[in-house]
Amino acid sequence: MSGAGDEPFIAAVKPLVDAMGGEMIPPDEAGPDDVVLSWEGRDAVAVRLPQLADSLDHILAAMERRKGMPLADLDRKAKQEVVRILEARGAFSVRHGVETVASALGVSRFTVYNYLNREKGA
Repeated sequence: MSGAGDEPFIAAVKPLVDAMGGEMIPPDEAGPDDVVLSWEGRDAVAVRLPQLADSLDHILAAMERRKGMPLADLDRKAKQEVVRILEARGAFSVRHGVETVASALGVSRFTVYNYLNREKGA
């Protein structure tokens, strides 16, 4: 992206950017909403953060990879655990978050709300 001396820095931050669902771009292409990272006094790379709705899709895909199967194929207890993790990560503050999660889990919105209410009651 920038100079050759920046490569170790870029390699070091890449897993974090990937985990967030962000995109690394050259610093001179950064827009006002991008985050420019400096290394040794120079702009090394800019990070374009995903929109919240895209982040939720990215989180769901990562959870699916971690579980090794589609989330819809999980048993009820595992689906409840997924909902608990997603709630802790703020997934339900995203517009249509419940609908997106329900679709990924292969359950109804009502079921997701039940899982959420069960957690709050526990």
